[in-house]
Amino acid sequence: MLQKKNRGLLALLLMVLELTRPGLLSPLRPICDLRVLNHFMKEARDAEVAMKSCAEGCTMSESVTVPQTRVDFDVWEKKNGLEQAEEVQCGLWLLQQGLGLLRTSVTNSALHSHIDNCIRNLLSINAVLRSLNIQEYTPPTSAAGLEGTWSVSSATDLLQVHVNFLRGKVRLLLLDAQACQQDVS
Repeated sequence: MLQKKNRGLLALLLMVLELTRPGLLSPLRPICDLRVLNHFMKEARDAEVAMKSCAEGCTMSESVTVPQTRVDFDVWEKKNGLEQAEEVQCGLWLLQQGLGLLRTSVTNSALHSHIDNCIRNLLSINAVLRSLNIQEYTPPTSAAGLEGTWSVSSATDLLQVHVNFLRGKVRLLLLDAQACQQDVS
């Protein structure tokens, strides 16, 4: 009886080891499912709603530079993929900077988890872009003088820009990503 049990455990152990066996390193597979982005947008909206209902300890200490969220489709379509990717990555970087400042300014602890989620989600979007073979973005030393930006001074405005940027330019970039295009032959 005990021997049967040990054989069963050994078989189970071998199956687990086979499943977790390190294989050859392979490049990241593209993440083309927009449900991931939809989840990030929902969490960004949740943060925006939480910020709007906040009564105390919800202000930013200074203005931040944010990306323009309005999309002129004629101009967007004329840009090549690299230019579109750089615009989105620059916007993600600006939002990370702004949310980082917001995190240090806000004293309402209930909002900290929302802001932390937003920051983590922006980092995840960058990982998604890397999985799509989009070249990594090198941020400037300063946001001053960046084209296609503006300034916001309220936390709710920052979070609204965050939601709109995800819904607009990030979504467009992911929809048109070369790695996600299906070969129709």
